[in-house]
Amino acid sequence: MKRSGAVLYLLLFFSSLSFSQFDNTDFLRSAPVDATKIVQAYIAPWANAFGAGLNGGWYNTAKPHKFGGFDITAGVSVGMVPSSGETFDLSTLGLSSNITYDSKITPTVAGIDEEGPNVQYTVGGVKLAEFNTPPGSDWKYMPVPSLQVGIGLPFGTEIKGRFIPKIDIGDGDLSLWGVGLLHSITQYFPGNEMLPFDVSLFGGYTKLNANVPINLAPDPSVVWNYSTYNVATSFEDQNLGIDITSLNVSAVASLNLPVVTFYGGMGYSKTKTEINLEGNFPTPTLNTTIPSSPYAEYADKGVIAGEKFPSMEIKNFSGLRANIGIRFKLSVVTIHFDYTRAQYNILSSGLGLSFR
Repeated sequence: MKRSGAVLYLLLFFSSLSFSQFDNTDFLRSAPVDATKIVQAYIAPWANAFGAGLNGGWYNTAKPHKFGGFDITAGVSVGMVPSSGETFDLSTLGLSSNITYDSKITPTVAGIDEEGPNVQYTVGGVKLAEFNTPPGSDWKYMPVPSLQVGIGLPFGTEIKGRFIPKIDIGDGDLSLWGVGLLHSITQYFPGNEMLPFDVSLFGGYTKLNANVPINLAPDPSVVWNYSTYNVATSFEDQNLGIDITSLNVSAVASLNLPVVTFYGGMGYSKTKTEINLEGNFPTPTLNTTIPSSPYAEYADKGVIAGEKFPSMEIKNFSGLRANIGIRFKLSVVTIHFDYTRAQYNILSSGLGLSFR
């Protein structure tokens, strides 16, 4: 179990570190509405893959534990970004007329590790900011670890719970919880004790929360005219908060042999991601004190609190999912592997201890 805990911690570290790819925040210098649209499009593939991973690994048999039986399983599900999630089109985001760019196709966070097109933010004919959209990571696989417990209840039902307490990783943190229910349909079949297979209904809900510190400082090439804010301390509390929720409702079947169990499921999945900015963010504004000579500057009126940015919600994908897997049970030790076909495919594996 110590070894499983160490693996789980490493996976958590990798997952949180992956989100830290979102460290090029120059596009937040543009108007808040435009900035949030770019954030959503850029981070959406990883958020979708993470949400898909949250829906994986819930079951490895359709047979619920007997009353009082239980299992403890450490596992990981890897959500995979499809090729369509490697780029996005700036021209489809509905950006304001103040935003211009030299090319419309740019990498998402899962795309190639190259900066995107040059973007300019102009107001009244004065260029306030210029930046390149951030590079991708060349990484399309998002591991989602879990530590799960299943407990047998009366009436052919099993309750499942997964939980990872808030863990500080670097300057950020990550936590996860979920609850699921597996209910046997086979118990209603005549002569069900003689059947070599089981059929059940399953429903599970999972929520992951991550906080990733980010850093947007005033552009040193633009005039600074702050009177209220201190550049050295006023922008230290910037944070990107990410909440991902997922729902999995499936019909599950399994063929139970002495050592090997073949299982599969088909159902519906849905995920949603909410992104919030916290802290103070310096953005450039147009100084028109001298109408004939307007210029860009960083001043108090350009500091925007995180809650003033438009809310960001990625409604991710929803639709049918189907999976197939295999489980090996040696005494009380279980090992399972499965593959899920959906808009974002998933590979899952786990190691557990199972009783009754």
